[in-house]
Amino acid sequence: MGFVYRIASPSEYLAITGYGINDVKLAKKAWIAPGQRCTRFDISPVNYTFEVQAMSAEKLPFILPAVFTIGPRADDDECLLRYAKLISPHDKLSHHVNELVKGVIEGETRVLAASMTMEEIFRGTKSFKQAVFENVQLELNQFGLIIYNANVKQLVDVPGHEYFSYLGQKTQQEAVNQAKVDVAEARMKGEVGAKEREGTTRQNAAKVDAETRVYTVKRQGEGAKEEARVKAEVKVFENEREAEVAEANSELAMKKAGWEQQTRVAEVEAAQAVAIREAELQVEVERRNAARQTEKLKAEHLSKAVVDYEMKVQQANWELYNRQKAAEALLFEQEKEADARRAAAEAAFFARQRETEAELYAKQKEAEGLAAMGQAQSAYLSAMLGALGGSYSALRDYLMVSSGVYQEMARINADAIRGLEPKISVWSSGAAGGEGGDAGGGGAMKEVAGVYKMLPPLLTTVHEQTGMLPPAWMGTLTGGPSTST
Repeated sequence: MGFVYRIASPSEYLAITGYGINDVKLAKKAWIAPGQRCTRFDISPVNYTFEVQAMSAEKLPFILPAVFTIGPRADDDECLLRYAKLISPHDKLSHHVNELVKGVIEGETRVLAASMTMEEIFRGTKSFKQAVFENVQLELNQFGLIIYNANVKQLVDVPGHEYFSYLGQKTQQEAVNQAKVDVAEARMKGEVGAKEREGTTRQNAAKVDAETRVYTVKRQGEGAKEEARVKAEVKVFENEREAEVAEANSELAMKKAGWEQQTRVAEVEAAQAVAIREAELQVEVERRNAARQTEKLKAEHLSKAVVDYEMKVQQANWELYNRQKAAEALLFEQEKEADARRAAAEAAFFARQRETEAELYAKQKEAEGLAAMGQAQSAYLSAMLGALGGSYSALRDYLMVSSGVYQEMARINADAIRGLEPKISVWSSGAAGGEGGDAGGGGAMKEVAGVYKMLPPLLTTVHEQTGMLPPAWMGTLTGGPSTST
């Protein structure tokens, strides 16, 4: 079997499967090759009529008559593909498709009605219908179907449950009672309104008369002001026109004077040009006579000198030509050297630019590394602080121990006193022990004497350890016994 050309009608599509097609191909016209299968399916919408039985939140049953116009979504290729796969093998009016659509509509209607009271359903019929429409459309999307129109009729009672009937009777009685009240109120409003209208009419008539008088006076004043303004504008316009005419006359007079001046100058220039031309012609005649005489003298007396002169001129031209060529060669060499320097400078600039870009890239990466390290350290510190129960002092001690701060402090202190050879001196007055029994009799003078006795050994120790001597007025460096270590 060879190739077959298939064409679909305006309301149909071709679903092609088989050789060379991965899934399903949709087209309005196509060549069907051997090993391929073509199926037509109609996309025109179909009406589905249902009477959905549902129950409200108060367990009150009702019937919802509805007519849905449903068909495949023709403006969406993906929906058409789903419809071709799932629904097109069945007739649109078949029991299978009818039950499928009915099941979706009944399911969504019952779920929505179960969440609402009967009063909410009855008073919000429009919103209830819209909610049913939207929920049903969401379910039909998975089959590639779209609701073109939904006509939901009035809610109907289930036999044996006359809720809507009783509700209608209640509404009817309320309407009758309200009508009686409205008639009484209308009569009252009519009598009161008549009196109010009569008084309002008189008030409005007086008000209109007063406003008419004020408006008349105002319009007369405005007319007078407008007339004065128009006269002033006309006068200003006339003055401006007169000024423009005077200015135009002045400009015309100035231009006439300029034209006359130019005419006189042109006449003078023409006369002078004739005289100058005559003088030039006379000079030309004399020059040609002199040239003729000169040529005659050259032919007779200066032929040899002219030949020598021309030879010298040719020699000079030759030397000038050589010098020009040498200068051009030198200029060419200098231009080449300048081009070489320019190329070297551009290469150095390019290399420097690349180095600068490399340094900038390295700095950027280094900054990114520092930022990443800072973020990691921040996360680490936050985790450690959480693990230590939020104690900042414990975190500080842990960080100082883990980073070796205490070890470094000990090393610095050890390095500070390394190599020192301290000399420690201990001294006493010697007589302090023997005079202990007289402490009560000596008083404060013994303490002062002890201080003076202590000064000599103290100054001796200072001299031994630092090499510094006390002032001369403090006497010699003699004192009590001292012990040095």
